Amino acid sequence: MKQQQELKSDDISSQYVFSADLVEGKSFSDKDLIRLKAYGLSVSSDFARPFLLLKDDKHEFTLPVAVNPLEAGVALSQANKSVAPTTPHRFTQVLLGSLHIEIEKAVFVEIKGHFQFIRLFLKNHPSESSIKVRADEVMSLCLHLDIPLFATKEYIAKSRVMNAEMDVVSADIKAHPAILQKSHPYIM
Repeated sequence: MKQQQELKSDDISSQYVFSADLVEGKSFSDKDLIRLKAYGLSVSSDFARPFLLLKDDKHEFTLPVAVNPLEAGVALSQANKSVAPTTPHRFTQVLLGSLHIEIEKAVFVEIKGHFQFIRLFLKNHPSESSIKVRADEVMSLCLHLDIPLFATKEYIAKSRVMNAEMDVVSADIKAHPAILQKSHPYIM
Protein backbone atom coordinates (compact mmCIF):
# COMPACT_ATOMS: atom_id res chain seq x y z
CA MET A 1 0.00 0.00 0.00
CA LYS A 2 1.65 3.23 -1.15
CA GLN A 3 1.16 6.48 0.66
CA GLN A 4 2.06 9.80 -0.88
CA GLN A 5 2.91 12.80 1.24
CA GLU A 6 3.10 16.34 -0.06
CA LEU A 7 5.94 18.34 1.48
CA LYS A 8 4.93 21.71 2.85
CA SER A 9 7.65 24.09 3.96
CA ASP A 10 5.52 25.48 6.80
CA ASP A 11 4.78 22.04 8.27
CA ILE A 12 7.93 20.76 9.96
CA SER A 13 6.56 17.24 10.36
CA SER A 14 6.35 16.88 6.59
CA GLN A 15 10.10 17.47 6.22
CA TYR A 16 10.95 14.08 7.71
CA VAL A 17 9.64 10.83 6.31
CA PHE A 18 10.21 7.78 8.48
CA SER A 19 10.71 4.30 7.12
CA ALA A 20 7.04 3.31 7.56
CA ASP A 21 6.08 5.96 4.98
CA LEU A 22 8.70 4.87 2.46
CA VAL A 23 7.60 5.84 -1.06
CA GLU A 24 10.69 5.69 -3.23
CA GLY A 25 10.55 4.86 -6.88
CA LYS A 26 13.37 2.36 -6.92
CA SER A 27 15.10 0.29 -4.33
CA PHE A 28 18.83 -0.35 -4.37
CA SER A 29 21.21 -3.04 -3.29
CA ASP A 30 24.47 -2.44 -1.47
CA LYS A 31 26.46 -3.61 -4.49
CA ASP A 32 24.96 -0.76 -6.58
CA LEU A 33 26.06 1.92 -4.12
CA ILE A 34 29.02 4.17 -4.84
CA ARG A 35 30.82 5.65 -1.82
CA LEU A 36 31.20 9.42 -2.15
CA LYS A 37 33.27 11.97 -0.25
CA ALA A 38 33.16 15.73 -0.06
CA TYR A 39 35.34 17.22 -2.78
CA GLY A 40 34.43 20.90 -2.87
CA LEU A 41 31.78 23.57 -2.73
CA SER A 42 30.60 25.53 -5.74
CA VAL A 43 29.43 29.01 -4.77
CA SER A 44 28.75 32.07 -6.88
CA SER A 45 27.73 35.65 -6.33
CA ASP A 46 24.62 35.36 -8.49
CA PHE A 47 21.31 33.83 -7.47
CA ALA A 48 22.30 30.21 -8.00
CA ARG A 49 22.17 27.81 -5.06
CA PRO A 50 25.51 26.56 -3.81
CA PHE A 51 26.43 22.98 -4.67
CA LEU A 52 28.38 20.58 -2.51
CA LEU A 53 30.38 18.38 -4.87
CA LEU A 54 30.81 14.75 -3.87
CA LYS A 55 33.20 12.40 -5.69
CA ASP A 56 34.14 8.76 -5.46
CA ASP A 57 37.73 7.74 -4.67
CA LYS A 58 38.64 7.24 -8.35
CA HIS A 59 37.04 10.58 -9.38
CA GLU A 60 34.87 8.76 -11.93
CA PHE A 61 31.58 10.02 -10.48
CA THR A 62 30.61 13.49 -9.28
CA LEU A 63 27.35 14.12 -7.47
CA PRO A 64 26.31 17.78 -7.23
CA VAL A 65 24.18 18.30 -4.13
CA ALA A 66 22.24 21.55 -4.06
CA VAL A 67 22.42 23.04 -0.56
CA ASN A 68 20.99 26.17 0.96
CA PRO A 69 23.39 29.04 1.74
CA LEU A 70 23.29 28.29 5.48
CA GLU A 71 24.36 24.65 4.95
CA ALA A 72 27.09 25.83 2.58
CA GLY A 73 28.40 28.27 5.18
CA VAL A 74 28.37 25.65 7.94
CA ALA A 75 30.16 23.13 5.70
CA LEU A 76 32.82 25.74 4.86
CA SER A 77 33.36 26.78 8.47
CA GLN A 78 33.59 23.13 9.61
CA ALA A 79 36.20 22.42 6.92
CA ASN A 80 38.40 25.40 7.87
CA LYS A 81 41.18 23.82 9.93
CA SER A 82 42.96 27.14 10.56
CA VAL A 83 40.37 28.33 13.12
CA ALA A 84 38.94 26.79 16.28
CA PRO A 85 36.29 24.21 15.37
CA THR A 86 32.75 25.56 15.49
CA THR A 87 29.56 23.84 14.43
CA PRO A 88 25.85 24.14 15.16
CA HIS A 89 25.77 20.34 15.17
CA ARG A 90 27.55 19.78 18.47
CA PHE A 91 24.26 19.47 20.39
CA THR A 92 22.90 16.96 17.87
CA GLN A 93 26.10 14.94 18.18
CA VAL A 94 25.90 14.91 21.99
CA LEU A 95 22.17 14.09 21.96
CA LEU A 96 22.59 11.16 19.55
CA GLY A 97 25.53 9.90 21.61
CA SER A 98 23.63 10.13 24.89
CA LEU A 99 20.79 8.08 23.34
CA HIS A 100 23.30 5.60 21.83
CA ILE A 101 21.86 6.26 18.37
CA GLU A 102 24.26 6.13 15.45
CA ILE A 103 23.76 7.16 11.85
CA GLU A 104 25.48 4.30 10.04
CA LYS A 105 25.26 5.60 6.49
CA ALA A 106 23.41 8.02 4.24
CA VAL A 107 22.07 7.04 0.81
CA PHE A 108 20.71 9.47 -1.77
CA VAL A 109 17.34 8.00 -2.75
CA GLU A 110 14.99 10.46 -4.44
CA ILE A 111 14.67 13.71 -6.36
CA LYS A 112 11.42 15.67 -6.14
CA GLY A 113 11.37 18.84 -8.20
CA HIS A 114 14.66 20.58 -7.42
CA PHE A 115 15.16 18.85 -4.08
CA GLN A 116 17.28 15.80 -3.39
CA PHE A 117 16.39 13.40 -0.58
CA ILE A 118 18.75 11.27 1.44
CA ARG A 119 17.95 8.30 3.66
CA LEU A 120 19.84 8.16 6.96
CA PHE A 121 20.17 4.60 8.28
CA LEU A 122 19.97 4.46 12.07
CA LYS A 123 21.43 2.05 14.58
CA ASN A 124 19.94 1.62 18.09
CA HIS A 125 16.89 3.80 17.46
CA PRO A 126 13.98 2.39 19.50
CA SER A 127 11.48 2.36 16.63
CA GLU A 128 12.96 3.47 13.29
CA SER A 129 15.64 1.93 11.10
CA SER A 130 15.91 4.96 8.81
CA ILE A 131 14.69 8.47 8.17
CA LYS A 132 14.40 10.31 4.85
CA VAL A 133 15.22 14.03 4.81
CA ARG A 134 16.01 16.71 2.27
CA ALA A 135 19.72 16.60 1.50
CA ASP A 136 20.02 20.40 1.53
CA GLU A 137 19.09 20.37 5.23
CA VAL A 138 21.46 17.66 6.46
CA MET A 139 24.70 17.68 4.44
CA SER A 140 26.77 19.67 6.94
CA LEU A 141 25.62 17.34 9.73
CA CYS A 142 26.65 14.30 7.66
CA LEU A 143 30.04 15.88 7.05
CA HIS A 144 30.48 16.82 10.71
CA LEU A 145 29.60 13.31 11.92
CA ASP A 146 31.71 11.74 9.13
CA ILE A 147 28.77 9.64 7.94
CA PRO A 148 29.54 7.49 4.86
CA LEU A 149 27.63 8.90 1.84
CA PHE A 150 26.39 6.70 -1.00
CA ALA A 151 24.46 6.99 -4.27
CA THR A 152 23.74 4.82 -7.29
CA LYS A 153 24.91 5.61 -10.83
CA GLU A 154 21.28 6.24 -11.80
CA TYR A 155 20.82 8.75 -9.00
CA ILE A 156 24.02 10.59 -9.95
CA ALA A 157 22.80 10.86 -13.56
CA LYS A 158 19.40 12.21 -12.46
CA SER A 159 21.12 14.77 -10.20
CA ARG A 160 23.17 16.08 -13.11
CA VAL A 161 19.93 16.67 -15.03
CA MET A 162 18.48 18.48 -12.01
CA ASN A 163 21.64 20.60 -11.82
CA ALA A 164 21.25 21.63 -15.48
CA GLU A 165 17.59 22.55 -14.88
CA MET A 166 18.59 24.71 -11.91
CA ASP A 167 21.12 26.54 -14.10
CA VAL A 168 18.24 27.48 -16.43
CA VAL A 169 16.17 28.76 -13.48
CA SER A 170 19.14 30.82 -12.25
CA ALA A 171 19.58 32.33 -15.73
CA ASP A 172 15.88 33.28 -15.77
CA ILE A 173 16.24 35.07 -12.44
CA LYS A 174 19.27 37.00 -13.70
CA ALA A 175 17.38 37.97 -16.86
CA HIS A 176 14.30 39.09 -14.88
CA PRO A 177 15.50 40.73 -11.63
CA ALA A 178 11.98 41.96 -10.83
CA ILE A 179 11.28 38.42 -9.59
CA LEU A 180 13.39 39.23 -6.54
CA GLN A 181 11.71 42.52 -5.66
CA LYS A 182 11.18 43.17 -1.99
CA SER A 183 8.02 41.34 -0.95
CA HIS A 184 8.39 41.38 2.83
CA PRO A 185 8.92 44.32 5.21
CA TYR A 186 11.98 42.65 6.80
CA ILE A 187 13.78 41.99 3.51
CA MET A 188 16.13 44.74 2.45
